[in-house]
Amino acid sequence: MAFVQLAEGELHYQLDGPIDAPVLVLSNSLGTDLNMWDTQVPAFAEHFRVLRFDTRGHGQSLVTEGPYSIEQLGRDVIALLDALDIPRAHFCGLSMGGLIGQWLGIHAGDRLQRLVVCNTAAKIGTSDVWNPRIEMVLRDGAAAMVALRDASIARWFTADFAAANPQQAKRITDMLAATSPQGYAANCAAVRDADFSEQLSAIHVPTLVIAGTEDAVTPPAGSHFIQRQVQGAEYAEFYAAHLSNVQAGAAFSDRVIQFLLAR
Repeated sequence: MAFVQLAEGELHYQLDGPIDAPVLVLSNSLGTDLNMWDTQVPAFAEHFRVLRFDTRGHGQSLVTEGPYSIEQLGRDVIALLDALDIPRAHFCGLSMGGLIGQWLGIHAGDRLQRLVVCNTAAKIGTSDVWNPRIEMVLRDGAAAMVALRDASIARWFTADFAAANPQQAKRITDMLAATSPQGYAANCAAVRDADFSEQLSAIHVPTLVIAGTEDAVTPPAGSHFIQRQVQGAEYAEFYAAHLSNVQAGAAFSDRVIQFLLAR
């Protein structure tokens, strides 16, 4: 296991693929960890040095007092790149990871080569959605995380996918139950407070926006909005709910690789 030392603790990361290949950073969704990208890594590692990490508050990374902000999480990515002596990289983030990608595109575009934002929006949800969840998690702790896990299957996957792939769905949703309640609540606040609606036109790196046709958490309309605001952005949509990288699998991987390798 590999860790980078930040000022407040350690950030867990994993590297796969050829040492001399271009770096592709993968950023996890709220309530998962770097293993949410397991389906993609074999294909991505044929072309890239794949750098996955557990976002602060998730997996084996540091859990600090909340609330967090997307800026804070974006600066963690820059610190990771700096520590590994990576001046520029491709970045692919899903949901909360997509918010981090938007922040990087707006504020640190010089560190990016190409940007992929998946199953995300300029603003995800409202305070009426996030505040009760934060209160429940801080009040009930691990029991709340188990309850969220059980409810997440219907949000993260379509019913037909979950029925046909129960072990894969369980592997992913179990990540939610294993997430630190404190870290999860702090990240919920970061998502709650983020709104890049008025800043997206500042993104000038080549960008691909990916959506899931059945995604009720971040519907395609939000992805279309990002595409319209970012000049020259490309768009792709797959039959999937919120975790399109897991559900669409190889088709998702192929589209990302195609975009990242384009001249």
